[in-house]
Amino acid sequence: MLPSSAAADNLTGMSDALDPASTMSNDVPQEAWSGVHRGVLREGEWVRLTDAKGRRHNFELVAGKRFFSNKGHLEHDDLIGREEGFTIASSSGGEYLVFRPLLSEFVVSMPRGAAVVYPKDAAQIVAMADIFPGAHVVEAGVGSGALTCSLLRAVGPYGKVTSFERREEFADVARKNVGQFFGAEPPTWSLNLGDLQEELPKASQQADRVILDMLAPWECVDAVGDALRPGGIICGYVATTTQMSLFVETLRAHGGFTEPQAWESLVRDWHVEGLAVRPGHKMIGHTAFLVTARRLAPGAKPPRKTRRPAPGAYGVDYRGPRPADMAAPETDIAETDSTHDTPGLSED
Repeated sequence: MLPSSAAADNLTGMSDALDPASTMSNDVPQEAWSGVHRGVLREGEWVRLTDAKGRRHNFELVAGKRFFSNKGHLEHDDLIGREEGFTIASSSGGEYLVFRPLLSEFVVSMPRGAAVVYPKDAAQIVAMADIFPGAHVVEAGVGSGALTCSLLRAVGPYGKVTSFERREEFADVARKNVGQFFGAEPPTWSLNLGDLQEELPKASQQADRVILDMLAPWECVDAVGDALRPGGIICGYVATTTQMSLFVETLRAHGGFTEPQAWESLVRDWHVEGLAVRPGHKMIGHTAFLVTARRLAPGAKPPRKTRRPAPGAYGVDYRGPRPADMAAPETDIAETDSTHDTPGLSED
């Protein structure tokens, strides 16, 4: 009995799926710049091997090479040409699960120049800073390129990411990591060596989003305010409460942004096994604080806050920036003027 037309189509589709040439043609188009591949593993791609104890190994597939571990060796040729998601045994009987690395896995294992932005924070930045396809995103402090990869994927082939990095050695590491993940340096990425505070005004470009992953983001608020489009978002990534406070208060004192929002995220895994359901022993705790605010239209002012600050919040001991409607206490001014007359204080 001859197969029906529908059955024949199904058989044809199955044979195409098993054909390496067809699998290659089903790959994600390079012009999408996603950093993702479909189909069989190919020479030049990176793979991630995980053993029974959860130990992970990442390496590039090269024809004729071997991967060595305490469990013996594996031939790269035994991996090339197979669909990911299989288990393979080493020469000494060790079993490994083989997949292409996800972006979240790649960034925590790639070579580092500076500390990376962890996946939990990168996800928060992409979502809460509303990074959209086609956006022009300015990034200061490229570090090792971890966040850059997430930003480039989020803006897509019609967007643009302009990165600034002060240190050349960090820029070199980031360039290699980004090129490794995407297969080449995306044309939507511009990496500039220099200080954003000085270089951004020279560029005379408007941005939709600005991400500041740097030691003193408050120093760049004026430059960012001039470059951000109305409605654009500034996002700061800082490690300490002191940095967070100074950045938030500088945004308030600037007067051209909405009320800043500050938060952190903590991630805890769970052990789930039958009736044994409990929190896991590992947790990704504090990594950084995130702060966002939106740019107001030129000349616009945010509504006056009806809620009063906590008593002492801006008292005589506070030395940071103040909102425009929050004058310094008179006692604070008097103490500042009479510093040299105060017993126990010297010019040193």
